[in-house]
Amino acid sequence: MPLKLVLRPGEKLIVNGAVIGIGDHPVSLFFYNKVNFLRGREIMKEENCDTIEKKLYFIIQLIYIFPEDAQLNLVKFGLILEESRLAHPGEAQLFNDIEMLVRDGNYYRALKICRRLFADVPVNAGATPAENPPRPPVIVTKVRRKPTTEPAG
Repeated sequence: MPLKLVLRPGEKLIVNGAVIGIGDHPVSLFFYNKVNFLRGREIMKEENCDTIEKKLYFIIQLIYIFPEDAQLNLVKFGLILEESRLAHPGEAQLFNDIEMLVRDGNYYRALKICRRLFADVPVNAGATPAENPPRPPVIVTKVRRKPTTEPAG
């Protein structure tokens, strides 16, 4: 069963490390195998990492999108995670969950949980309002396709 993403005009997406821009019309993408992806609104830019929580998000994002550099970034993740635990001692369970998800390779879910640490601040904070206008949510659904019996042509 494929994963379907419906993207708005002008939206960007990272798929397995490649940045993809959407043109002037809405687009539906179907992924039939496992891919690492982040939508534009989920992407943290390094220059926006002004808190330890955002640094933690950013390093998980790097591990997820660039698996070829994962070993080095996992070491950095451990250091940033410990610094985050010290900064937020009341969030021990949240950090335990993030650590377990990263250890298990479930980076997208770890990013989602990490966003709770700065839920009131958009991930790409620092962008000007013209770059980041409010938009309706992206629809993500799994679709079961039935094979067509009509000949192509």
